[in-house]
Amino acid sequence: MVYHVTAEGETDADARESFSWDVPDDFNAAADLVGKHDGDQPALVQVADDGSRTTYTFGDLDARSNAVANALEARGVERGDRVAVVVPQKPANVLTHLACWKLGAISLPLSVLFGDDALRYRLTDSDARVAVVDASQRETIHEVAPDCSALESVLVVDGDGGGSDDERATDDGVSMEQFDDAIHWERTTFERADTDVDTPAIIMYTSGSTGDPKGVLHTHGVWLGHCPAFQLYFERDVRDGVYWTPADWAWIGALGDLVFPAWHYGQPVVGYPMGSFDAERAFELMAAEAVTNAFLPPTAIRMLIDVDEPTERYDLSLEAICSGGEPLTNEILEWADEELAGVVVNELYGQTEANLLVTNCREWFPAKPGSMGKPVPGHEVAVLDPETGERVDPGSVGEIAVRRDDDPVIFEEYWNEPAKTDAVTLVDGPDGDRWHRTGDLAERDDDGYLWFAARDDDLIITSGYRVAPREVEETLLTHEAVSQIGVVGVPDETRGEIIRAVVQPTSEAAATDELRADLRDLVRERLAAYEYPREIEFRDELPTTTTGKIRRTELTAE
Repeated sequence: MVYHVTAEGETDADARESFSWDVPDDFNAAADLVGKHDGDQPALVQVADDGSRTTYTFGDLDARSNAVANALEARGVERGDRVAVVVPQKPANVLTHLACWKLGAISLPLSVLFGDDALRYRLTDSDARVAVVDASQRETIHEVAPDCSALESVLVVDGDGGGSDDERATDDGVSMEQFDDAIHWERTTFERADTDVDTPAIIMYTSGSTGDPKGVLHTHGVWLGHCPAFQLYFERDVRDGVYWTPADWAWIGALGDLVFPAWHYGQPVVGYPMGSFDAERAFELMAAEAVTNAFLPPTAIRMLIDVDEPTERYDLSLEAICSGGEPLTNEILEWADEELAGVVVNELYGQTEANLLVTNCREWFPAKPGSMGKPVPGHEVAVLDPETGERVDPGSVGEIAVRRDDDPVIFEEYWNEPAKTDAVTLVDGPDGDRWHRTGDLAERDDDGYLWFAARDDDLIITSGYRVAPREVEETLLTHEAVSQIGVVGVPDETRGEIIRAVVQPTSEAAATDELRADLRDLVRERLAAYEYPREIEFRDELPTTTTGKIRRTELTAE
């Protein structure tokens, strides 16, 4: 059955009014993403460092993921078991996810940038039974495996395709094999498990910028939940394109914002394990592969801005960019319009627990720089009073919440953390329904646009004033000498807290007292006198999580 989620209507309001989630009873994510399409259609274009490329069709991915499912089953993986995927943008990454969902198992995307402690924590917390890891993580997994009591097998994806190292075992007997040696690629049939939209499918860990990371459990319907927003931020024409993101395939912003929704609509995705982002290489890749739609974090966009005359140097097919996770300044929108010949850049909002709730769509409504956009059809989003749980009036700051109901994008639970799940669930919310509380503060204007304020625990209270760090960051990012910025509150005996800005200057800028004065004046002029950073520290590089978010907890250290 060919099944697509479509947001229909002349306007965004029409689409919200008419939308419904009408999902087949036997829904399976792998069948939806690769099994329902014409097997000859290109699905994944894998690009190597030397520019060579291999194209995998939907039929290839369906058959090869069957082979992986057979191999996992032979290693004891059963329904509900967890399988870790520690692989960059390579076919083994997505094949393992698809195989897990065919088995009824739960996949666990993890970053290849994780060190010993980060990987050990997630494998232990999830009780992962099998781990598929890139060759670059071989020694790390060998180090942590003895501490992971549930782990039985490790399949190593070699950078050259496998088979170069002998089979080996960890100190406690966990088997380690080459991925390609473990898979019998000729075994291309598999009877997939009975699943539906509510069957557990994937655990995605929060970035852990504060406290221990939480395992966010989603069901087979999660990628369907992303599709209405996917249509909007790529301007509704999503059935004739080529899609790419440099983001790590361990992150919901890569898998959910681009890879899996593209496959839901039968569109090809470019895979390229770039490592550190290289702006020139990104333009080369997008030109060579005729990429039409891209998900690019704001940090990557700001690096692209430094490339001179991109449309003259590269034959680009780019039509639309979506971005989220950091402020999108007016500078970015103007750059895309002027330097990329009118390429649309649409901001989006979501979180690991409930991704892609708000976005922009120029076809339906104009963008307002600094706004996240409007709620997406299929998701009922409200701004609620954090104390009473009631809707607040337009112009007032409240907590972003989304009605649970049958919305497939909302997570089921925090893995092994029922109390934390309960803490973000409003049982008797507006209209008596259950709502997910995001913990993010925003306000809705009279036109229905949402404006992000802060995390509810990020607000800085200085001299009685409540200051949202993001607002200060957005202002400082408009200065030509600022490359990256993090704003936090630090204790102060007189004012309770004062504002500290940790600044990464551009390569051409000098970290001087004159620049400090300019930045303070900028905030005073753009925002308010009480919002200027009394402390400004310059650093060569800001600390970030593996998903690229700034670690605010590390910015408060002296």
